[in-house]
Amino acid sequence: MSETPKSSDPADLVSGLLRLLDVADQGGDHFAGARKPGGVGRVFGGQVIGQALASAERTVPEDRPVHSLHAYFLRGGSEDFGIDFEVMRDLDGGSFANRRVVASQPDTGGNMRPILTMVASFHKREPGVEHADAMPQVAPPEDLRSEQDLRAEYADKVPERMRRMMLEPRPIELRPVETRHWMGAGPREPLSHTWMRAVAPLPDDPKIHRAVLAYASDMTLLGTATLPHDISWAKGNMMGASLDHAIWFHDDFRADEWLLYVCDSPWAGRARGFNRGRIFTRDGRLVANVAQEGLIRPLAKKQEG
Repeated sequence: MSETPKSSDPADLVSGLLRLLDVADQGGDHFAGARKPGGVGRVFGGQVIGQALASAERTVPEDRPVHSLHAYFLRGGSEDFGIDFEVMRDLDGGSFANRRVVASQPDTGGNMRPILTMVASFHKREPGVEHADAMPQVAPPEDLRSEQDLRAEYADKVPERMRRMMLEPRPIELRPVETRHWMGAGPREPLSHTWMRAVAPLPDDPKIHRAVLAYASDMTLLGTATLPHDISWAKGNMMGASLDHAIWFHDDFRADEWLLYVCDSPWAGRARGFNRGRIFTRDGRLVANVAQEGLIRPLAKKQEG
C-alpha cells in the first residue's frame, strides 16, 4: 500500500506559503527569509527565487512592478537554516529601477556563503504596441485529476526514499494534461501542459501573486528536457539541478486562479537541458515567460551482484 500523507487544510498550506515568502526587513537592505517548517534536505529553488523577489520589491516604489528577473543557483541551499538576502540598488531611473540580490546561508563553519544571485528590473507602466502568442487548446482543469491524487495512486512505483517528498501536501495545486514520468510514461516529445493555482485564496496584493508565481514557476520545468529520454528522478538514473532561472512578467494575473503552464525544451546536451515556459490565464492572456537551464546528468546503471 502507498503511504498516505496527513491531511492538510488548503488555507493552512497557503498561509504557510505566504509566511515563507514574507521576508523580514533586517535594516541596511538586508532581509531574512524563513526556513520551511519541517523542511529536510535541499531548499526548493522556487522558494529562494520568491524570497529574493520579495526582498528586491521591498526597496522599489509601488508604481514600478517587476518585469523581469534573472537568477543563478550557485549552491544547494539547506532547509536547516533561514536565508539572508542582501539587496543592492543599482539603478533608480526615470522609468526603470534595477536591483541585485545575493542570497546567502552559513556553511558548516558558520561562514556566510552565497547560494543564489539575482538581478531584477522594475518598470513604470506605460502604453505600447501589443501582440502575444495564443494559448494552446487543452483539456480544462475540471476534466483533469490533481497531481496530489495521482501521486498518492502511483507512490508505490517510485523508490521508497522519495515517497515522503512525493506525498507531501503542497500549497500549489497542479493538474497535468499529459502523463507524468513517474506514472510509467515512455519517452515523448519535450512538451508539457499543466494547470496550476494556489490551493486557497490569496490576498489582493499583486506583489504576493508575483512572488507565488515565481515560487511555482520552478515546478515541472526542469523535467521537460528529460521527456524524450529514459531518465528521471523517479527511476533514480539521473542527477538533476536547476542552474539558472529567468522570468518575464508581462501582465497582471491572480495566482489563486487557474494558470496554464506550457513547458518545452528545444535543446539538451553536455549534461544540461534548456527549458522554456509560457504562462497563460484561463481567458488566454499570456502573462509570463520563463526560461531555465538545468543539470540533467545521466547516472551509470548499477552492476548487479
